[in-house]
Amino acid sequence: MRLHKDAKTELLKNVPLFAGCSKADLQRIASLADELDLGAGATSIREGERGREFIVPVDGSVDVTRKGKTLRTLGSGDFIGEIALVADVPRTATVTASSPVRLLVITDRAFKSLLERTPAMATKVLQSLGGRLHSDAL
Repeated sequence: MRLHKDAKTELLKNVPLFAGCSKADLQRIASLADELDLGAGATSIREGERGREFIVPVDGSVDVTRKGKTLRTLGSGDFIGEIALVADVPRTATVTASSPVRLLVITDRAFKSLLERTPAMATKVLQSLGGRLHSDAL
């Protein structure tokens, strides 16, 4: 069963990158999200590859590994790859389904296109990103 736009919006509201976004902004972002079902063992992100998408597990779980070592297991409501939406940088970890999993996926291309069409949202996203970078530096 596919998620309704409101359910997608609810999942996205806890993403720090979207902290400054209004409900209407979140609904626009949610409209970009595709759902993808993967079987256990399927890899959705590979360490070292260019990031092209942001992922939110809806059902099931994924393991996050770096250099073969498991860092953590993520499930519903967690998120992976928010920096890939705004920066062209290599992935720092591999993400593999540890069970059958349904993911929300937003591509960088769709997200950047949305930001180009809505400069006010772009400003909010950049402010959130700047705030996170500043707090990480402290």
